[in-house]
Amino acid sequence: MRVGGKHFRTIWLKPEEQRVVQLIDQRFLPHRFVIEEVRSVEQMAAAIRDMHVRGAGLIGASAGYGMYLAANEAASRNSFDDHMARAAAQLKATRPTAVNLSWAVERQLRHIAAGKTTDEKMALALRNAELIADEDAEHCRMIGQHGLRVIRQIAEQRPGRTVNVLTHCNAGWLAFVDYGSATAPIYAAHDKGLPLHVWVTETRPRNQGSKLTAWELGQHGVAHTVIADSAAGHLMQRGEVDLAIVGSDRTTYTGDVANKIGTYLEAVAAKANDIPFYVALPSSSLDWQMRDGLKEIPIEKRGVDEIKFADGWFDGQQIAVRIAPDESPAANYGFDVTPRHLVTGLITERGVCEANENSICALFPEHAP
Repeated sequence: MRVGGKHFRTIWLKPEEQRVVQLIDQRFLPHRFVIEEVRSVEQMAAAIRDMHVRGAGLIGASAGYGMYLAANEAASRNSFDDHMARAAAQLKATRPTAVNLSWAVERQLRHIAAGKTTDEKMALALRNAELIADEDAEHCRMIGQHGLRVIRQIAEQRPGRTVNVLTHCNAGWLAFVDYGSATAPIYAAHDKGLPLHVWVTETRPRNQGSKLTAWELGQHGVAHTVIADSAAGHLMQRGEVDLAIVGSDRTTYTGDVANKIGTYLEAVAAKANDIPFYVALPSSSLDWQMRDGLKEIPIEKRGVDEIKFADGWFDGQQIAVRIAPDESPAANYGFDVTPRHLVTGLITERGVCEANENSICALFPEHAP
């Protein structure tokens, strides 16, 4: 992804100081582009919990780098393994819904355990953190190539017409290390010159669509329009949406999809209007232990101030304003679950499959329960 013409990943090691992790602090976008420096596992846990970084793939990569920072700290402690176990628990507790978080932490623990000395363990932590980030970027690039075929197929059915894609929340470059999941096919289609327009839901309550997706689409030069979440069904009824592509924070091996709150309603509207509804995700977002998403996927419930306040840019600074009565109670559910029967297909780094156990396991046979 390019920002002002310069390529950026969302997270990386500081070139001149390898024990410092740099990341894009997304709380300030789209108004300010801020790079934060993270030097400890405690700081990384705060960055994940307080959403300096967010999105399934980036949370996983951040956890991988967090375990690397923990390994650096553990080298000077009495018990290396005890410190790593505490760091793992601290990171896992930050965001419960995205499966990439625990996946990355457990992967780091397995790799680090193979080291015989402290220096070996630190080197393994670094190597695996970089590998997690590189794999995330490459998998998203491949999702773009497979999803490009889906968009091209629709374009060929409607020659001379713009393909209108609906997306929800931010499953873009900012949610991963590079390329994004739901946006990767969009960027690939745009770069191939296909006529394309994106409907971007604002995605209340944190507005990750209007703040983040719209910003990065604009940086890439993709035509787009920001809409209220509740306008999606209206546009589908009027035939102004050709397909929907969303991301996923956790998908069961049977095809149930947890994504940002509001995804389920859009999937219902898409089904009612015969519009293809695709979920783009790397395999790191697949949960090979969970069968029934509605019953088993934990749904994060966040602080009510995200509902009762809105933030924005005014007179050169970022401010928050109250939009609900102070005395009114609020509930802030971060995610919902879209049942598999509402999903047309899953776009993964290995290809496109149906949202059911047989199809998913055929694509990833090594993980089949």
